Amino acid sequence: MEKLFAKLEEHYEEMVEIRRHLHQNPELSFEEVETPKFIAAYHEKLGHEVRTGVGGRGVVAKLKGGKPGKTVALRADFDALPIQEETDLPFKSKVDGVMHACGHDGHTATLLGLAKVLNSMQDELEGTVVFIHQHAEELQPGGAISMIEDGCLEGVDVIFGTHLWATSPVGEIGYRSGPIMAAADRFTVTIKGEGGHGAQPHRTKDAVVIGAQAVTNLQQLVSRRVDPLDSAVVSVGAFEAINAFNVIADTVKLTGTVRTFNEDVRDLLENEIERVVKGTCITADADYTYKFYRGYPATENHPEETEFVAQVAQSVPGVTEVKEVPPEMGGEDFAYYLQHVKGTFFFTGAQDVDWDVTYPHHHPKFKVDERALLVAANTLGAATLTYLKQGTAQPNQEVKVK
Repeated sequence: MEKLFAKLEEHYEEMVEIRRHLHQNPELSFEEVETPKFIAAYHEKLGHEVRTGVGGRGVVAKLKGGKPGKTVALRADFDALPIQEETDLPFKSKVDGVMHACGHDGHTATLLGLAKVLNSMQDELEGTVVFIHQHAEELQPGGAISMIEDGCLEGVDVIFGTHLWATSPVGEIGYRSGPIMAAADRFTVTIKGEGGHGAQPHRTKDAVVIGAQAVTNLQQLVSRRVDPLDSAVVSVGAFEAINAFNVIADTVKLTGTVRTFNEDVRDLLENEIERVVKGTCITADADYTYKFYRGYPATENHPEETEFVAQVAQSVPGVTEVKEVPPEMGGEDFAYYLQHVKGTFFFTGAQDVDWDVTYPHHHPKFKVDERALLVAANTLGAATLTYLKQGTAQPNQEVKVK
């Protein structure tokens, strides 16, 4: 274990270099071409068994240890977002309108650096490590489903993953057993009234007024239809009615998101949104169409594996605090991996406490403290070696990582 940490420290600058290269050359979900080539070439140079085009654009590399044992999978995503970068970083995006605004460049750099170090320890490894480099996490249906269908989890006993978390300080490892990230669904509503002259509203069925009333009514769903002990979000993110200033709209389109942890609540809100919209439109004598698109399910960590990582992380260099965190309403298609094999997904703090302003994920000024790459690599590496050594994720065993 000491060798692992020492070697990762030696390769930290390379991880930073990789991260900055990827940051300057981002690619959107389902449009990744050069990034998977870069990843595959890196693993091939190490001599790993490499599969490309997994599930579309994913890359899977395998490192077989010198001794028999279990198989650990580690996952990192590598897609970017359609955001124009507004940072002052010297390595800011070179691609207009595309930016790594969620840390996936850091995830990939972390996993590649760890892969190189584990490769140098191949003879000592007691089992196999599978490196899953996933495309298209940011855009549904995501890359995880297709990669799983294409066999990326075959023979895997456990899977670990982390997300650099820019709103938590560097050194913090955030874990949670059970739901840690929410199901992320989308809905659209089109309200059809009757347009007309702005000076003659009595001759119309004003879709803007009806749509505004629907938005207001939807705000009562979580507060009055969902059990207060359950968590849920219903947010209307877009309200479209483009007309001249003196024209009353005949059509309005609403687009929004629903976030839940409980499948029963998820079903409830899917039905209740339509009921509210239908009732609002009946009152105004208008018509509507409604579509609900199911996205990623809730990310539910397995208890034993979660406690295992939490215990291992307590003795990892660079980790200053290991804490149980509340669930996040953001979505993650890592959820699909956990539906097939045991594992856990945790947060690695990436906020510099000296920053004047910390920008959230998916913000044009988003950035991470690159020291978090080493913390993430140390934690994932320690969990991997410990699991392979024990052959299990029993957290109650004495775990010595130093």
